[in-house]
Amino acid sequence: MNDFMNQKQVWMSWSSGKDSAFALYELQKQLNVNVAGLLTTINETHERVAMHAVRETLLIRQAEELGLPLCRIKIPYGCSNELYETKMLECMNDAIAKGVAHIAFGDLFLEDVKQYRETLLKKTSVSPLFPIWHRPTHLLAREMIAIGQKAIITCIDPKKLPISFVGREFDLAFLSELPNDVDPCGENGEFHSFIYDSPLFKKTIPVRVGQIIERDGFVFADVMES
Repeated sequence: MNDFMNQKQVWMSWSSGKDSAFALYELQKQLNVNVAGLLTTINETHERVAMHAVRETLLIRQAEELGLPLCRIKIPYGCSNELYETKMLECMNDAIAKGVAHIAFGDLFLEDVKQYRETLLKKTSVSPLFPIWHRPTHLLAREMIAIGQKAIITCIDPKKLPISFVGREFDLAFLSELPNDVDPCGENGEFHSFIYDSPLFKKTIPVRVGQIIERDGFVFADVMES
């Protein structure tokens, strides 16, 4: 299978956070798949990664440290699902022209999300890959830390986590203090993160946490380069 995959162009759906970073690690280090690029959705109004609220400048730094080209899908604030799908399909047409055959995702166990991606990509010749699908999240979260991934929590759902969790390091102390009903990887949308170091990075991205703000029912930490 690996020989077959290496003959095909694979892009990583890159959220800027820990799950997509670990999925990329699995593809490159464990499965020896040659990932050729990153694909990220950007809120063009705020110039930030959608949902994670990471500055576009930091996203570009991640791509530089990974040594991978970055394809950005720019959507307006409050983008409709119809417009999102249109832009995604336009991007897939461009990807196919560049020889891309697969898009990898860092999804873990949300079946409806997985099915949505599969259904959307059926409209193209690109097929999805899910390299960390159904990995037990209580073990996976600790493995992410053990391999040297370093992340900051950029967004939390205050209905599920106290505001004090935003802006924190994703480390063993963070995991030990999570409420029992919160998934250790935040797969149910409890929190999102930004990776500033990884075994795949050329060097660490120096960052600091700035302003904490609440918007649209979520609490965000503004992470910036220091």
